[in-house]
Amino acid sequence: MQLRPFCLRSLVGLSLALGFSLTAASALAAVSVKDDAQRTVTLDKPAQRIISLAPHATELLFQAGAGKSMVAVSDYSDYPDAARQLPSVGNVFALDLERIVAYKPDLIVIWGTGNAKNLANQLRNSKLNVFESEPRDYDMVATSIERLAHLAGTDAQGKAAAAQFRERLTQLRKTYQSDTKPVSVFYQVWQKPLMTLNDTHMVSAAIRLCGGRNVFAELKEISPSISLEAVLAANPDAIISAGDSPDKLREQWKPYAILNAVKKNHIYTVKGDWLNRAGPRILEGTEALCKAIASARQ
Repeated sequence: MQLRPFCLRSLVGLSLALGFSLTAASALAAVSVKDDAQRTVTLDKPAQRIISLAPHATELLFQAGAGKSMVAVSDYSDYPDAARQLPSVGNVFALDLERIVAYKPDLIVIWGTGNAKNLANQLRNSKLNVFESEPRDYDMVATSIERLAHLAGTDAQGKAAAAQFRERLTQLRKTYQSDTKPVSVFYQVWQKPLMTLNDTHMVSAAIRLCGGRNVFAELKEISPSISLEAVLAANPDAIISAGDSPDKLREQWKPYAILNAVKKNHIYTVKGDWLNRAGPRILEGTEALCKAIASARQ
């Protein structure tokens, strides 16, 4: 039986309408993921007004394709460039809760450690949806991109970005992982007082990937203060710092020639934003760290 032209037009129109309805329904469907605190975050529909309260979370959200839905960030959210155009609601030490609520966000991404649990509870008490972000290893960074993309309705972009992240990570492991004795590393994040990072921070995961060993991995606090005597006792093969110029770092440690790292001039710096933020650029920081540790090993 041959269909008349108006029947064909009707069927095509019906198919388009059904397709549009299904797409619209999908866009409005509830989305749900678990955050890094293992709490389930459920939204009635993909988030359209997102606030990031940590620089690393800002980078993750943009990588996940959610940048267009972001309405505000915290201080120091300076990457990518588009993040600098967003208004700030304060920093980790002084967040403006009233201003945050005034933006009417349907999703807030916080740093589980930095912003503390009481802030998360305050936000939840204000009937706001909170995703606690605290990646401790590379897999958590990749899945963070995917999970945030799911909450923002940008799954395709998030999956592609996570796949690229994992592919580059695989290449770094092939290039830099070593079966030889690990290079002992003191990672300095601050000079006065001396501060480092323990094994629960992603920097330790990067040190391990590069064939190194964090000499202060076992300390209880994530970013503990340490004494000069403790560094001298640990006697690391390499001293690596976030941010300071190599000349400044060498000058700081020059009086302590008893240290292996000072004797052999194994003193290096890595850009802090790359390595200290558990975001997509952690791979940039890891590569720079691996080059430093490889130099110390040689």
